[in-house]
Amino acid sequence: MLRVVRKFYHLRYNRRVMDIQIFKDNNALSQSAARQFVELANQAFAKRGRFLVALSGGGTPMKLYERLASENLDWTRVHFFWGDERCVPIDDAGNTYGQIKKNLFDKIGATNVHRVESDLEPESAAQAYANALSKFADAPLTFPRFDLVLLGMGDDGHTASLFPNSPVEDAAPVVAVTAHYQDRPANRVSLTPQVFNQAEEVWFLVTGASKAETLRRVLKGERNLALYPAQRIQPERGNLVWMIDQAAGALL
Repeated sequence: MLRVVRKFYHLRYNRRVMDIQIFKDNNALSQSAARQFVELANQAFAKRGRFLVALSGGGTPMKLYERLASENLDWTRVHFFWGDERCVPIDDAGNTYGQIKKNLFDKIGATNVHRVESDLEPESAAQAYANALSKFADAPLTFPRFDLVLLGMGDDGHTASLFPNSPVEDAAPVVAVTAHYQDRPANRVSLTPQVFNQAEEVWFLVTGASKAETLRRVLKGERNLALYPAQRIQPERGNLVWMIDQAAGALL
């Protein structure tokens, strides 16, 4: 059994307390995250009869999805959404839905999958996704209050498809990303902080030594929302949790 490095920190962040959980490696992180995911889902079932979760792409959460595939959970009551998506075909390596389908959905037979229609142009895909979200809205919001949002953080401090020097305040819950930011290609759809910050629970999953310095600046440096989009995620009433491995947390 993997030994989980359970170092817990409680830091003040925008006048709220956030939890930082540091694990030995991504295997240990994913093991703990899967257990916590199931606990949250069962709590949501008991309270509301369903569990609304927004998923993240990238390499780090794939181990989590692989572990979740073997969990005993009533998947018929879980509704899957996405924090962002690239407007590429499902069989493209960059399509997050396609990646997660292989690692999770094909194994659990998920029925409530609300993916971004990535075969559309970004503007049309964003509008279609906003319409899909509105069907789960909690008035007066026009989008759901997610039970859980999973996010990652890039070496440059981006999260979802919110990149450095992108607009800090977006009026819409879903935006089409049609501009290039540094080496990040355009043609994406992303939820905005106004959606993320209404969630009951937001988890950042961050691994790798290459992110250590940026992570230090995001968590302990001055606030610079334009340069570090990850700092824009500040849940208004929910919990903010950073699950990181030792390599990423080396400078904290």
